[in-house]
Amino acid sequence: AASAPHDKGDEPVYPGTCRPTPGQAAMFDIEAATHLNWRFRVPDGQTVAFEDGRFGSQSFLAGDDFGDFVLWRHDDVPSYQLAVVADDHDMGITEVVRGADLLKCTARQLLIYDALGWKAPAFHHCPLVKNDSGQRLAKRDNALNLRAMRESGTTPDEIRLRFTE
Repeated sequence: AASAPHDKGDEPVYPGTCRPTPGQAAMFDIEAATHLNWRFRVPDGQTVAFEDGRFGSQSFLAGDDFGDFVLWRHDDVPSYQLAVVADDHDMGITEVVRGADLLKCTARQLLIYDALGWKAPAFHHCPLVKNDSGQRLAKRDNALNLRAMRESGTTPDEIRLRFTE
């Protein structure tokens, strides 16, 4: 699956450029459509609400806060959104704990759960651990990790404090 779409602020909302007009079927040769990204058409104007274990009541407006999103990529790879829903469902996951940068992704994933008729897990989003410059610590950036922090003398209390800021 593609990597997670970590929130970097507001995102452009897909304008529906390739959506068929009402009553019109999508016109393309499905056999020749291997170069296309397949999108989930969001129900414009629908509020997607959920209770987050840390941040409480959350709601996002489909078509306003986020638009149609990729489910299957043109290079024959499932999107992050589809992959995590399918994996969590298949593994019987009942609680998802992840970074607050993925909070908006929950609304998309809830739409997928609903479309597939699956029960969604509970969600809990944690504040991100950041370095002294305010940059999130990420494996993809070879960021400082817990082992290195401990080896440099950072105490467990100092590490926990980063989670409460």
